[in-house]
Amino acid sequence: MKTSIFYLLFISGLFLNASIAQTIADKQLTTKFDQLLSDKFKSNETGGTALVARKGQIIYKKAFGMANLELNIPMQTENVFRIGSITKQFTAIAILQLMEQGKLDLQDDITKFIPDYPTHGHKITIEHLLTHTSGIQSYTGMKDFDAISRLDKKPEELIAYFKNQPMEFAPGTKWNYNNSGFFLLGYIIEKVTDKTYQEYVEEKIFKTLGMTQSHYGSDSKIIKNRASAYSKVESGFVNAEPLSMTLPYSAGSLQSTVEDLFKWNQAVHSYKLVNKENLDKAFTSYILADRKKTNYGYGWSLGNIQGSPTIEHGGGIPGFLTMGIYLPVEDVFVAVFSNCDCNGPDEVTAKLAALTIGKPYEYKEFNVDSIVQQKLTGVYEKEGSDEQRFITFKDNQLSSQRNRGEKYKLKPYAKDKYFFESNMTTIEFVKNQSGGVEKLIVKGRQPDEFWIKSNKPIPLIMEIDVDETILDTYVGDYELEPNFILTVTKEKNRLMTQATGQGKIQIFAETETKFFVKVMDAQLEFIKGVSGKVEKLILTQGGRKMDAKKIK
Repeated sequence: MKTSIFYLLFISGLFLNASIAQTIADKQLTTKFDQLLSDKFKSNETGGTALVARKGQIIYKKAFGMANLELNIPMQTENVFRIGSITKQFTAIAILQLMEQGKLDLQDDITKFIPDYPTHGHKITIEHLLTHTSGIQSYTGMKDFDAISRLDKKPEELIAYFKNQPMEFAPGTKWNYNNSGFFLLGYIIEKVTDKTYQEYVEEKIFKTLGMTQSHYGSDSKIIKNRASAYSKVESGFVNAEPLSMTLPYSAGSLQSTVEDLFKWNQAVHSYKLVNKENLDKAFTSYILADRKKTNYGYGWSLGNIQGSPTIEHGGGIPGFLTMGIYLPVEDVFVAVFSNCDCNGPDEVTAKLAALTIGKPYEYKEFNVDSIVQQKLTGVYEKEGSDEQRFITFKDNQLSSQRNRGEKYKLKPYAKDKYFFESNMTTIEFVKNQSGGVEKLIVKGRQPDEFWIKSNKPIPLIMEIDVDETILDTYVGDYELEPNFILTVTKEKNRLMTQATGQGKIQIFAETETKFFVKVMDAQLEFIKGVSGKVEKLILTQGGRKMDAKKIK
């Protein structure tokens, strides 16, 4: 009896010690979470909400900054945000539910449900819509979308707006993020169920799961705890541009809280909505016709955090940016919402997740001799592409530059391993038996990239000044594709470019006619005709050359 009592006391002590250790660890995590998020969301500026859950239990939930700047209302964890493209998860699950009920098949041609949809001789399937591989043009990228952005439209009216646009590529051959595809899925849900998309989601998902703080977006409806939407300009914060919620529809019109999104994640992964077999398909990378992976399933992106697989999606809509990441192996879920489209939560969400699984993005700088670092320099070429990466060493600093893009500092943290000072990406240099560098591996949130070292010299790219009168001749609109325009403007002797639906980017001259972008791998060349006037530009990006005729 005494032995049994001692054994029970011993076991109880072990559990007690483990519990105390976990409590201490969680307090340390909370401190780190607080620091990351308070740095991200300032107390007197626009704010955000964050939630971290582990093994089905919420271990952290806090709000930062302001929900309303005009009324000086602090953010609360119960605040409701537009979640943007996270809506696509709900649309995908609704489609899978209807498939399980035998009401549709993923290989069905969309003309089965929308008979008058022009497919240009192709078979466009429901699966193509789910995976962004349909080749249909995305309506949010069309030139005049801003002109209709405040107008309420029925689904069939917006479909009529984009359906006659030329195909971008044959279905299943390429991946291109596409809001039109998910808009069509919402309309198919309506045709199959005889309910509106809003009715279906509210009845079959929100009500079923007890997501009482989730709604279909509406400007007129009174929504308790709704956070205000903001953007930022040079002078400071401004109210975000209005957008009719009839336009994002099944591609981005839902509203929710971080806790309701946690309920959603729990329900999805416990198979309350669709079975395991079909859910596994949603979390599997779609394979293109050339056998390349897209790293996207049905409404979810696939990535990793420090080698741990992730299932995730972000959202962006005027005034709001959102992110939700789930790590299935560790059973960790993290969501962060922001009420300013100037302050994206992607990076901080990943860092919170990394801390939770014990794989923080924290690197201690490692001392490496300058001679050793100089031997790493050279031109590296990406496998399966003509992209180049230049590794240079100047002023005792190793740097990486992708083609003519921005140069980033590399800091050593272990032998032949470096981290980018500005993000969560690392580079590992791989050597042969004789000690020479063969290649480098870029490790980040997406699958590893392999870059082979070449014998080519590092090109000398010089930025030059160009006379303002010459710059003036480049100003105008250039048509890359129907309804996709690249606008060139001049601001204080600087040339700026802005593609349809995107922000402005400065371009820099290397000759009088050739320009490059620092923030991405892209180059532009302005071409003159026999008259001496600029007739077009050639955009080179990702190994592709695209002609854009000057139309204005």
